[in-house]
Amino acid sequence: MENSYEEGRLLLINKPVDWSSFDVVKKLRYALKVKKIGHAGTLDPLATGLLIIGTGKFTKKLNELQGLDKTYEGIIELGKTTPSYDLETEFDSEKDWTSVNQEMLEGARKKLTGPIEQIPPAHSAIKVGGERAYKKARKNKEVKLEPRSLIIHEFEIDGSNLPEVKFKVSCSKGTYIRSLAHDFGQLVGVGAYLKKLVRTAVGDYQLSDAMDLNEFVSQHNEGS
Repeated sequence: MENSYEEGRLLLINKPVDWSSFDVVKKLRYALKVKKIGHAGTLDPLATGLLIIGTGKFTKKLNELQGLDKTYEGIIELGKTTPSYDLETEFDSEKDWTSVNQEMLEGARKKLTGPIEQIPPAHSAIKVGGERAYKKARKNKEVKLEPRSLIIHEFEIDGSNLPEVKFKVSCSKGTYIRSLAHDFGQLVGVGAYLKKLVRTAVGDYQLSDAMDLNEFVSQHNEGS
């Protein structure tokens, strides 16, 4: 079995919460005893969902797969913000959200659908002057990131349980859902952060076909 992974396989893994994408790759490298392994499309540690892993010759396909559209589901919470735009950092502001109505939510949704310009979060892995942006942000240094052109193909929201807004987003590569949540809160006027995120699809690859990481590793160990 090791030989087939060394030669090349594509694996669909459901990334656990609190694991970085690199943590998953490291765990699988050890479990499968392969030299060449990587992933397509990084997921933040607090996000869960579909992570495509390539081993052997399939690592050459990862760049191509990374360019595919992606689909996410999750929860945006109104009225609070954090520097990282998710729960990685502490809350830094709080506003009364009770004036928010469905019309305001719909207006924000429409403005964030289609071709948009998006500024990535300061707490991201983008390099600024040779240093990762999040490292500067953690030292309270100013981080200036350029806007990116991207496409939000679909943005569905359910605001029936405020201050939580459930959502489903289909988007082009390079989209930061944390920034989308932040921008949504700015447009509504009370701020927001990303409370929960699950990646459900990458192109035609579906989360429903992915394996739990620990189950996959244990099954492989049993079979080896």
